[in-house]
Amino acid sequence: QVQLVESGGGVVQAGESLRLSCVASGKFSSITAMGWNRQAPGRPSELVAISTTGVTRYADSVRGRFTISRDSAKNTAYLQMNSLKPEDTATYVCYVGYRTRAFTPSKDYWGQGTQVTVSS
Repeated sequence: QVQLVESGGGVVQAGESLRLSCVASGKFSSITAMGWNRQAPGRPSELVAISTTGVTRYADSVRGRFTISRDSAKNTAYLQMNSLKPEDTATYVCYVGYRTRAFTPSKDYWGQGTQVTVSS
């Protein structure tokens, strides 16, 4: 089993910054990817950022403002969010792709989410 612990959400004003953290633990042989999704009421779920081996991708809505990074030794992903806007308000959910054994298909797991609220 895999566990994800997310932290770093909160309430900030527009223009401020937050850094989210996501720590993966459990029984896996390797992590293939980590990322963040966000969900706001009345809006479709959006993949915000994802980091795989050597590749990072961002949603157009956050590119240039958000940065995803990983500490592989700690099985941790970070999402640095700068210049936050009210429209960034959402529940941010951490994602991990992992293998339980080498040369087997990667599996997906999603965290519970952490709330980010940006006031104008």
